[in-house]
Parts: sequence; structure tokens; C-alpha cells
Amino acid sequence: MNKTKDLDKPKVELRSPQEQAEILMQALPHMLRYDETIVVVKYGGHAMGDENVARDFARDMVLLEQSGVNPVVVHGGGPQIGAMLAKLGIKSEFQAGLRVTDRATVEIVEMVLAGSINKQIVGFINAEGGRAIGLCGKDGNMVTAVKATRTVIDPGSQIEKHVDLGFVGEPSKVDTTVLDQVLGRELIPVLAPVAQGVDGETYNVNADTFAGAIAGALKAKRLLFLTDVPGVLDKNKELIKELRVSDIHALIADGTITGGMIPKVETCIYAIEQGVEGVVILDGKTPHAVLVELLTDGGAGTLITR
Repeated sequence: MNKTKDLDKPKVELRSPQEQAEILMQALPHMLRYDETIVVVKYGGHAMGDENVARDFARDMVLLEQSGVNPVVVHGGGPQIGAMLAKLGIKSEFQAGLRVTDRATVEIVEMVLAGSINKQIVGFINAEGGRAIGLCGKDGNMVTAVKATRTVIDPGSQIEKHVDLGFVGEPSKVDTTVLDQVLGRELIPVLAPVAQGVDGETYNVNADTFAGAIAGALKAKRLLFLTDVPGVLDKNKELIKELRVSDIHALIADGTITGGMIPKVETCIYAIEQGVEGVVILDGKTPHAVLVELLTDGGAGTLITR
């Protein structure tokens, strides 16, 4: 045992045996529910920049794997990509909410996502006693992409026009062969949303969309989106604990769901249509949010089901 490492860990408040038993009694039914199932976790946003939160997240993934769950981590990295582009003097441009990615930019995107960020997350999980393996959509032809197309309304003419996003892609095919070999073998795959296109080019894929495609192909029991908000809020800014797919369109129409939450819930619907049992939107900055969602009665975010 590494005594130095143990001394470096924060002290945990000791609970009485009765309190510990009550915690286990509450968690055990949930642990049995997720035993040997696949849970895909999309990890991103500004929570990735906080080392303490990152280490808590790594511990959660290790605990899930040790509890019999098969976690799959898909990560983003928008802020980190932006910082690297700024450092190199490459200006970022956004259209339809997506980063326009030319050939020079896609090289940086791949370097940051499949390189530094991916290996940092792998390192955190391994440091907490797990066995993580870093992959991207290119590995084993896991994800094949097609060039993404978007339209925007020209503010002057109010005419709809197509925008060229460059090397921004969308998943067209998922091959789970590599993941099938990894899952169930005490390994935690950590996936960067970079894929090869049918044309042989490298594409930057939105991490939410990538996670939805992976979760659907694996028929995951849960897909968790760790975001910067508690979940879907009602008009009084109170958390909506559960939603059905049929509720979402009405909430968009009446203005309850707006802005950046719209594409996120649309990705939730897509994942459910692909075969995911349930999708949860929750706050990734909340300590141990994944464990609270999966292993407690109350959960931590908004659960969306068919």
C-alpha cells in the first residue's frame, strides 16, 4: 500500500455503522438494477477545468466499474480547444452553434481532444485505481462521420442560407467491435469525439451527438449528460425530475425549453430512438452527481424516457 498516496487523500467524515448500513440499503437496489449494464457518461463543459471535480468524477467511474456497471466516458473539450487556438493565433468562428473547422483547426481539435484531454482523463481514472483506455472514433472504425450541414437565417435579407462548417461531422455509422472487446473486462473506455469520414478526412463531431450515437449503438441503460445546469427547468426555474419524449415538443413550443437546451434534448430523443432506455441531464459540477443520480432514490437531474 502506498502510504504517501493515502495521506494525500482528503479526510472523509466517519459515519456510524448504522448510518453506513442505511446508505448501503438505499444504494443496493440501484446497484443491482445497473449490474452488468452499460452507462454512457458525456463529460464536458467547464467542470473539466476543475481538477478537484475531475478527480471526483474519476472516483465515481472507478466505483461504478467496481460495482458491476460498465461505464463508457465520452468527453468534449470546447474551452480547451478555444484556448489552444487562441495561443496559436487561430481565430475561432461559430455558425449555427458549431465551431467552423478548417484543415488547420481540425488538426488542433484532434490534438487537444484525442491527445491531451483524453489522456488527462485516463490518467485521473487510473490514479484512482481504475484501468482506463483512451480511444477516439477513428479507432477500429468505431464511428464513421459524414460532413455536417446547417442552415442559418441571414439577418439582413432574412433568407435561409447554407453554411460551410468545414470539417465538422455527424455520426453516420457506429461499429461497436472495439467496445465489445473492452467492456466487461475491468476496463473503462474514454472516447474523444473525433471520427474519420467516408471520404477519409478527419471530422470534429459534437460530443453530445457522438455520445448519443455511441449509447444508442450499445443499447445503453442510461446516457448521462453532465452539463453546467441542474437539468431541464420549468418556467419557475424549478427542476423537472422526469419527462417523456412526448412532453418535450410541447415544452419547446411553449417556450419552457429554450436556447442551448433544445439541441441537448433533441439529442436525448435521438438516443432513445436508437435504443437507450433513459437519458439524464444533470449538473456535472455537483459533487458525485453520477452516483447521486444512479444510486439514490431521488436522483440528481432530469430523466427522459420513451
